[in-house]
Amino acid sequence: MAIVDYKKLGLVNTREMFKRAVNGGWAVPAFNFNNLEQLQAIIKASATLKSPVILQVSKGARQYADPVLLRYLGAGAVAYAKELGCNYPEVALHLDHGDSFELCKSCVDNGFSSVMIDGSALPYEENIALTKKVVDYAHQYDVTVEGELGVLAGVEDEVSAEESHYTRPEEVIDFSKRSGVDSLAISIGTSHGAYKFKPEQCTRDPKTGRLIPPPLAFDILAEIEKKLPGFPIVLHGSSSVPQKYVDIINEYGGNLPDAVGIPEEQLRKAAKSAVCKINIDSDSRLAFTAGVRETLAKHPEYFDPRKYCGVARDYMFEMYEHKITEVLGSDNKLAKLD
Repeated sequence: MAIVDYKKLGLVNTREMFKRAVNGGWAVPAFNFNNLEQLQAIIKASATLKSPVILQVSKGARQYADPVLLRYLGAGAVAYAKELGCNYPEVALHLDHGDSFELCKSCVDNGFSSVMIDGSALPYEENIALTKKVVDYAHQYDVTVEGELGVLAGVEDEVSAEESHYTRPEEVIDFSKRSGVDSLAISIGTSHGAYKFKPEQCTRDPKTGRLIPPPLAFDILAEIEKKLPGFPIVLHGSSSVPQKYVDIINEYGGNLPDAVGIPEEQLRKAAKSAVCKINIDSDSRLAFTAGVRETLAKHPEYFDPRKYCGVARDYMFEMYEHKITEVLGSDNKLAKLD
C-alpha cells in the first residue's frame, strides 16, 4: 500500500506549534472526536479563533469512523477551516493512546501527522524500546511522536487503570533521549473519564454538596521542567467536567452522580508552563449528551438526528470556544494570522 503523505492533505505535525506554545506560555488544544458534529464544532471554534488544533483519534474512534474516512475527514477539516475564513489553518491529525507499533505504523501510513505510543503500563526498558521503534519509523515521514511516562487512573475508550502513578522526574531525561520522542505525556494527577477522582479523594462544598478535587502535583511538573527545559509536555485526562452539562444530563434522565474533573484554573496554570498540549475528550461527550437529552426531552416528537445533533453541536462549539480562549490561551496563535 502506498503511504499517504499528510502534507498533501493539508495537515501539519506538532513540532512548530509546540515550540511556539512552550515559548509563549499557552497550550495547543487536543480535542478527541468520534463523529461529524464534533469535528464541525472543533474546526469552527479553532478556525474562528485562529487557534492551532490537534484532532485526536483513539483506537476505538478509528475503528468506529474507519481509517479511510478519517483521512478524508482530516483533509476536509482543513478545507472547512479555510472556508470559514482561516487562510492558514494548523490542523494536526493525531493518534491518541496507540497501544502497539502496528497501530502507530498504520496511522502513519494512512495520513496521520502525529501519533502517540503509550507504553506507560510496560516495564521502563520495554516502554523505551517500543517508543523508540515507533519514533524511528514515524520520523522517516516527518510524523511527530508522543510518548508517556507515568500512569493515569480512570477509564476512557480502551485506556483503563485503577490507580495512577506519578511520573518520576529522575527518569525523564533518560527516557526522552533514548526514545527520541518529540513530546512527553506525564502523570501529575489528571485522570481519564468523567469521574476523575473518587469521593474519598475530594472534599465537599458544604453549601452545594459538590466535590472539590485535590490539586495537581505542580511540584512534580516543576521538577520535570528543570530536567527538560523547553521540552514539550502533555497533559492527558484534562477535561473539567463542567457542572452545567452534568446538571442538564441529570435533569433530563441521566445519572452522573459526583462526576468531577480538573478545575480550569489549574489547567490555566499548567498551560503557562512547559505543558503545551492539553487533551480534552469527556467535556465534549458531556456537552453533546446534554444537548441531545435536553432536546429530545423537550421535543419527544423529534426523530430527525439533525434536530438534536444540531443542538449538541452548538453546545460543543460553545465549550471548545471557552477552552481555547479562557483556559488554553491558544486564540490568535497561528504561525500566520490573516
